[in-house]
Amino acid sequence: MDRKTKRLLLLVVSCSVAGVILGGTSSWAQSNLCLRASNVTNDCLTQDPIQKTIEGMSIGLVAGAGAAFGVAWNARHED
Repeated sequence: MDRKTKRLLLLVVSCSVAGVILGGTSSWAQSNLCLRASNVTNDCLTQDPIQKTIEGMSIGLVAGAGAAFGVAWNARHED
C-alpha cells in the first residue's frame, strides 16, 4: 500500500468515526429533548431511542465517509 492510499484510508476512517460520534450524540440528545418537552407527541413516545441513535450513527458514518472522499477528490483535482 502506497503512502497516498494510507493517507486516504486514514482520512476516511477518522472522518467516519467523527461522523458516527456526532450523529449518535445528536440523535440521542434529540430523543431526550423530545421526551422532556412540555407537549410530548405520540411520535415521540413510540420511537425507540436506541434505534434513533443507531440511525443517527449510520447517517454520520455515511456523511463522514462522503466528506472524506469529497476532500480527497477535490485535492486530487487541484494537483
